[in-house]
Amino acid sequence: MVDRRGLALLTSSHVVDDLYQGAVPALLPFLVLERGYSYAAATGITLAATVLSSVVQPAFGVLVDRRPLPWLTPLGLLVAGVGIGLAGLGDSYWWTWAAVALSGLGVAAYHPAAARAARAAAGASAQGMSWFAVGGNAGLALGPVVVTPVLLAYGVAGTPLLALPALGAAAVLLALGRRARARPRPAAATGGAPQREDDWRSFGWLTGLVVIRSVLYFGVSSLVALYVIDRFGVPAPAGSAALATFLAVGAVGTLAGGWLADRWGRVPAIRLGYAVAVPGLVLLVAAPSWPAALVAAVLLGVGLYLPFSVQTTLGQELLPNRVGTASGVTLGLAVSAGGAVTPLFGVLADAHGLGWSVAALLPLPLLALLVSLRLPGPTTSARGASRAEGAPAERAAPHR
Repeated sequence: MVDRRGLALLTSSHVVDDLYQGAVPALLPFLVLERGYSYAAATGITLAATVLSSVVQPAFGVLVDRRPLPWLTPLGLLVAGVGIGLAGLGDSYWWTWAAVALSGLGVAAYHPAAARAARAAAGASAQGMSWFAVGGNAGLALGPVVVTPVLLAYGVAGTPLLALPALGAAAVLLALGRRARARPRPAAATGGAPQREDDWRSFGWLTGLVVIRSVLYFGVSSLVALYVIDRFGVPAPAGSAALATFLAVGAVGTLAGGWLADRWGRVPAIRLGYAVAVPGLVLLVAAPSWPAALVAAVLLGVGLYLPFSVQTTLGQELLPNRVGTASGVTLGLAVSAGGAVTPLFGVLADAHGLGWSVAALLPLPLLALLVSLRLPGPTTSARGASRAEGAPAERAAPHR
């Protein structure tokens, strides 16, 4: 059964947390224009946002599998906001790099505990879990929407204003968390079907798939605004609009992915997403105009986000005894791994132009489709799985 109230709270906090991930690519054009960063230096900021998150987030997942850490969610959210708030206060490149890295550490602390709680609130439904995931997508989409007007008005030095949503959301989570712990808890249910064994081999294939998606996502999100500005000679807000379109459509794609997974199965929904990403990326490379680039951003938003929440729920199904660990990997190490590769696209852009850098992404959707063929994990819908798990108990009831 879905706990709608708890899921709504977690989804709202996910919006705020991932706003700070969306803020990083939105910052890049302003850092390039105001501080004269090279493309390699700018994409190095993306690396700062992801390197600590990549390494540390699975460790936080292991911790929350061993014992509940309710304070980790608001603390991670607070650190994510404070890091971005500090990013524009120093003139040094390394000050900005370290501040954004601190924000990435906060994101790493937030996700495993929040995803584990969302899994419990959503039950077996992929669509229920997709609402939590779409909160993150909405936050990513809001990043450019929030960052662009603030930095247009105040410049890069206006980043402290961006920390305010995190301060408010963390305070709400702490207050509601104390109230929930003060209420008496119902007795835990006993009995039930034994838990399935963890399927680490299948989870390994899934991790490889999510890494590929990560490289695609970070490559597109870090370069699309700069690419549109450079190729079509449009101002910075127009480049930010292309990025915002990609992320906003992605939120719709995430919900559609959960809906399709509950009806067709998880793996078919994943494959469909990467199939849609192929023409989207081809159109972006060959776009004759800014409107055509926006259409490409729409296709890429659908294609890259359709598998997003589905891959997370599939990982949790493959590791039913390590839900926090699965969440830490699929939302952390694997998802953020693309940030480590993104500076290479920046180096390629500095040497040969942004067009070549974006074109270098073209083989990845096809590779993702090939890897998805090796997924031997559960492909049935969560609704069907739930019925299957419930059937033995129902048949056994008359014999009690």
